[in-house]
Amino acid sequence: MRWSADEVDGSGSDPSSPGSPRGTQADSGTSPQASHRTSSGRTPAQTHRSSAGHRIPSPTSAAAVLGRRPRVTDEAVATALALALLAEPSWSAERMLGATQSVFGVRHRWLPALVREVLVVFRTAPVDAPRELAAVIRRSAALTGALSRAGERGRPLAIAHYPVGEAEHPEPAPAAEPARASASASASAPEPARASASAAEPPPAPSAAEPAPALSGAEPAPAASALVPVPPPALALPLEPPLPPPMPLPRTLPALAALLDVTAGELDWLADTGGWNRRAREGPLHHYRYEWRTRPGRVPRLLEVPNERMRTAQRTLLAEVLGGLPLHDAAHGFVLGRSALTAAGLHTGTDVVITLDLVTFFTRVTAGRVYGTLRQEGVPERVALALTGIATNRVPPRVIGAMPPGGDPGERFALRQALATAHLPQGAPTSPMLANLAIRRLDSRLAGFALAADARYTRYADDLTFSGPLPLRRRADAFLRGVTRIVVDEGHTVNRRKTRVRPAATSQRVTGIVVNERTALPRAEFDRLKAILHNCAEHGAASQNRAGLEDFRAHLLGRISWARALNPVKAERLQREFDRIVW
Repeated sequence: MRWSADEVDGSGSDPSSPGSPRGTQADSGTSPQASHRTSSGRTPAQTHRSSAGHRIPSPTSAAAVLGRRPRVTDEAVATALALALLAEPSWSAERMLGATQSVFGVRHRWLPALVREVLVVFRTAPVDAPRELAAVIRRSAALTGALSRAGERGRPLAIAHYPVGEAEHPEPAPAAEPARASASASASAPEPARASASAAEPPPAPSAAEPAPALSGAEPAPAASALVPVPPPALALPLEPPLPPPMPLPRTLPALAALLDVTAGELDWLADTGGWNRRAREGPLHHYRYEWRTRPGRVPRLLEVPNERMRTAQRTLLAEVLGGLPLHDAAHGFVLGRSALTAAGLHTGTDVVITLDLVTFFTRVTAGRVYGTLRQEGVPERVALALTGIATNRVPPRVIGAMPPGGDPGERFALRQALATAHLPQGAPTSPMLANLAIRRLDSRLAGFALAADARYTRYADDLTFSGPLPLRRRADAFLRGVTRIVVDEGHTVNRRKTRVRPAATSQRVTGIVVNERTALPRAEFDRLKAILHNCAEHGAASQNRAGLEDFRAHLLGRISWARALNPVKAERLQREFDRIVW
């Protein structure tokens, strides 16, 4: 019921008239505490007198709630200031000061200091990074002091105007990317939130266990010299024809949706912006199916296989977006023109070979690291968040609870924790490339550490290999301790059971390839393959096809081809045995 002005101030109305507030029957001689119940059983509202002597009814509890101004959080103040600054077409101190004053409707003395702090960090408007701008404002000394003083006075800062849009800023030309094959992308003003999330509510952080990305991404950029691809060694296999240049990085969510050939709603669904896949019951709309693989004496391995729709989107991103990003020289796994052979060939003829293995490699690459990597490459915030959602996954509790037995209890607990956090799924097409990108800093640090010890470093997926002269063999224990400290500092764990130090007098192996003097198959594997070929020639191919392979001939040719790539001279003996087989 609405009250008129006359009813509020008491002029021209009787306290018991129908126009009075419902149930008000108190007369002038009744004290505020003396009240009685009406026929409906309700207690009448209390009244008080104004300075003119008029009776003014006290507001009801509902009216008091509706009239109360909600408390504004510190993050909301920082977000409002960031949006106000981005809505200002000119990134100048004077215009920025006016934009911040419009948020509060008053001129606070600390606003000029805030503007100066922002200009120190951002020389131009960060149109593609509203979250980073809000984080800088929230951590600024000016706003922190203002919030502290407001809390001491018991009068929190109040927002008078909350901006909901951004102005069109001329975006600066992107920095030259030496390792990208494509030209610089023509940048349009990016949208300021993840997928189609509400503009009034900042998007959630990429990972619950990972802090929000820093101003320039989760990792500092590696040295420029470490990111320039190098030609593969001379022993590498013939390179495939080069792929066509990758498309420019998508700058907006509509551009990303068009690249993936999906609608805005489907992009939200693929990116799983609300975490629906983790909470929903098992069904056909889930993005992944899960398969536990047991390993004797070791922690089981979980394969997270994407469904057809998600797999198609991830393959598109791999071919059109991720394929042109620069990698470290040491990365040889899942890289065009490099292989296990190129990694092993760099360690031939050395005095010592040291190999290590990383535990649960893909699951330790969190969504925060993926997001930071994409931001380093200049991907706008919202696009980076959507790409991170498509490329990472959080395993539902029902799947984690079904883990088969096996392995150390501590390792099992660590695996559960990693699977429950957004991570790179083992089985997604984008995971190997993103893992190589996300641990470029680890590669840079290990390569520098190896160089200081006159050693050489390569990495094939989760297999780390170092080789060097005799002094490295003598201080192998100290060298391993240094490597382990770097690996742990970067968020990974070394599998001590698979750490090996192999001097020249033993069989030195890198990714299963012998590298003592030249690359070759291990002697046992070579002899086994030669015996199979000999028995096929003497007793028929069917007698040796114990696994029931459909094309056993192609299988044998493939193994011979691999042996020829490692050591062409010894492979000729295998080829002669193969030529004797009657098919």
